[in-house]
Amino acid sequence: MGRGVVERTSSHEERHRYRAKIHRCLDALARMLAADSISADHQRMGLEIELNLIDEAAGPAMANTRVLGEIDDPTFKPELSQHNVEINVRPRPLAGDEAMQLEAELRYALDSADAKARGVGARLVMIGILPTLRRENFELRWMSANPRYAELNEQLMSARREQMLLDMEGVALDGSVPDRLQAYTDTILPESACTSVQLHLQVAPTDFAAHWNAAQCLAGVQVALAANSPFLLGKALWHETRIPLFQQSCDTRPPELRNQGVRPRVWFGERWITSIFDLFEENARYFTPLLPEIHSEDPLQVLDDGGAPSLAELRLHNGTVWRWNRPVYDVVDGVPHLRIENRVLPAGPTVLDVLANAAFFYGAMRALTEHERPVWTQMSFAAAEENLYAGARYGMDAHLYWPGMGWVPPDELVLRKLLPLAHEGLRSHGVSDAARQRYLGVIEQRCVARRTGSTWQRDAVLALSDRTADRGAALAGMLHHYVEHMHTNQPVHTWPPAL
Repeated sequence: MGRGVVERTSSHEERHRYRAKIHRCLDALARMLAADSISADHQRMGLEIELNLIDEAAGPAMANTRVLGEIDDPTFKPELSQHNVEINVRPRPLAGDEAMQLEAELRYALDSADAKARGVGARLVMIGILPTLRRENFELRWMSANPRYAELNEQLMSARREQMLLDMEGVALDGSVPDRLQAYTDTILPESACTSVQLHLQVAPTDFAAHWNAAQCLAGVQVALAANSPFLLGKALWHETRIPLFQQSCDTRPPELRNQGVRPRVWFGERWITSIFDLFEENARYFTPLLPEIHSEDPLQVLDDGGAPSLAELRLHNGTVWRWNRPVYDVVDGVPHLRIENRVLPAGPTVLDVLANAAFFYGAMRALTEHERPVWTQMSFAAAEENLYAGARYGMDAHLYWPGMGWVPPDELVLRKLLPLAHEGLRSHGVSDAARQRYLGVIEQRCVARRTGSTWQRDAVLALSDRTADRGAALAGMLHHYVEHMHTNQPVHTWPPAL
């Protein structure tokens, strides 16, 4: 969130200069796209996983500074709250057995980090929302000690000019009255409850629009298939509660601006695109700068001199608009490239599940871009957005729209249509048969079992609640079982019930 910010700059003059620099960056980007001067190299994948820290009682452990000191590995970084850390995986080709090597590397890194975290009384958990969080964990004192987080909190709350409202009605655990959460917060720390997996894919400029449109079509299916965030502040809410929680916890709009149709900063978008330029231009047109830090580089002069501009202001502004599929411009070793950052997936439950979700996304997206009649020409953008919220709310019980099939459950859509496409797309990527069958086999069996991390958590809490009337005790007990299963690396559809 707001990566790279080190100090506040907020005078009227600086904001005007910052807006001017964003538009100068847009002009530079347009020139680079027209001149084909952005890398069209082979596709590479990257991965970020946000993690929670818990203590012996399964509550949040506010100890990321001490834990990171014990881990002593630059691939692990702090995140927004003191109970959050993140692991960043080095980019690699999306081909051969790379995914299987990544699985082994991730398991080793996470197991090693967990062992070191135990030295300070903490453990690492991959889960979409830590179910044992309490309201006091969102107090400002628990924010990680990084100036960019404090500045972002101040700017978002100042833009809102009143407390943020968290307002969600859940899906009943046992068919009775659904839980309802209504809570006000005067910090952005509820966003720290949203721990996700972010998938990156390097894409050639001419292919970007097709890949982004395809990713938008898949978003609802992804969250329904991978839901792992059913509880927040003791309430049973959506199967993937991260989706509304992230939007509400970073919403700078009071009710009046929402009623006027002002766009949210956590945004699905509103139309299919023809170029990555469309997305960056929308960011500049619709969203007020939050962190107007101005750099000395003149991007057009850098182009004239034969270099690759950093487009620092454009990238910083882009980092404060949280699209579910975010465009990324970056420069590595002097070479500019473009990436899609897919942000809809929750963390966990296991490394194997995470890699299965990634394989499904990369494969299905690739296949959809190669069809003669693209799927996004056959469905409205509003239908794709509706799919996202239906998949997040109901998980496997959702009904999603797909051209030629109408409204169907996610498991039927995947088994009949999208899983064969994912196999086709991974073959096009050059992924080995062994890797393709391993990860897409998990997706197939998850659909057959109709069990996600969310359904396992909900069933476990319901079973444990029969033994105690204390929802908090049931959530803690469920989380203890969850952590044990997480370390087996057996996919969640095979987990036994918590008894």
